[in-house]
Amino acid sequence: MSGSFWTGKRVFLTGHTGFKGGWLSLWLQSLGAEVHGYALDPPTDPNLFSVAKVRAGMASSTLADVRDPVRLRDAMIAARPDVVFHLAAQPLVRYSYTHPAETYAVNVMGTVNLLEAVRATPGVKAVVNVTSDKCYENDGSSRAFRESDPLGGFDPYSSSKGAAELVTSAYRRSFLQSAGIGLASARAGNVIGGGDWAAERLVPDFLRAMDARETLEIRSPRSTRPWQHVLEPLSGYVTLAERLHADGAAFAEPWNFGPVKDDVQPVQWIADALVEMRREAKWRTVETPQPHEAVVLELDSGKARSRLGWRPRWRLKAALQKTLEWHDAWRTSGDMRAFTLAQIDHHSASAPLE
Repeated sequence: MSGSFWTGKRVFLTGHTGFKGGWLSLWLQSLGAEVHGYALDPPTDPNLFSVAKVRAGMASSTLADVRDPVRLRDAMIAARPDVVFHLAAQPLVRYSYTHPAETYAVNVMGTVNLLEAVRATPGVKAVVNVTSDKCYENDGSSRAFRESDPLGGFDPYSSSKGAAELVTSAYRRSFLQSAGIGLASARAGNVIGGGDWAAERLVPDFLRAMDARETLEIRSPRSTRPWQHVLEPLSGYVTLAERLHADGAAFAEPWNFGPVKDDVQPVQWIADALVEMRREAKWRTVETPQPHEAVVLELDSGKARSRLGWRPRWRLKAALQKTLEWHDAWRTSGDMRAFTLAQIDHHSASAPLE
């Protein structure tokens, strides 16, 4: 990443009121970018956007839906961005089982609307579309997925992200490549970090149970995921955007951003590690019928390492500790904008992992 690159750059960021989008907005602000956001109201109460005063350093914040193509196009044209990050999404697997039509409308047609807005906006040089590690056709073989593996998805969320990848590829080849716009997709692991209050996510559920002095109920303790702090993939997105801006044709591809292999761990490992850090917390397994979810998911990030020079910086236990520290600061009414920016600085100053 190059701090000087972002000074004065105009950025259009969808999903800036969400967990990942809020962290990314703050990071880009700290690098000197002019950030314009487009998203729905924050999805939870409390939420990172409000708690960390993300809006305070933004050039504009439009509260609207990516399913509204006219509003999205007009907002992007007004922002005149150099770089676009698309993070707005319906991000939950279990929610997609009960709201499949909404999931496809947001994740697939929202992507179409975003790319149509890019086509209508002069001056855009780079677009990073954030999809998901779940976009792959998971055959249960437990091998790490590479960017060239088949797309698919059992559940509506996963398949919607696979479809968003196909949309991205089609727009790249049909429209944006010939217009000199670098369009890439980014597939990250299961992110954790301070300021995530989403329902039915392991670490937020743990923190809620801990605060309420209740026992956390876990449904799939053996499910294994590529856990990482939210700053890890965000650093990849930012690095990728820089390369796309400089030489879009060479980097306009799909990219995986996942943790080191030893940090691909089962849910039970995460729960035990958190209890080790917070002895007052407890968890137990709940044996009830559950919707289908893949048992093992792992990403191969070799391409990002070799071609982008990207590396994660925090091991999983450090990421969990940073998440707990953020939560403790929030519970004691700390200045969460300053605290979040300080964690970003600490991550940037940390040595890359081998």
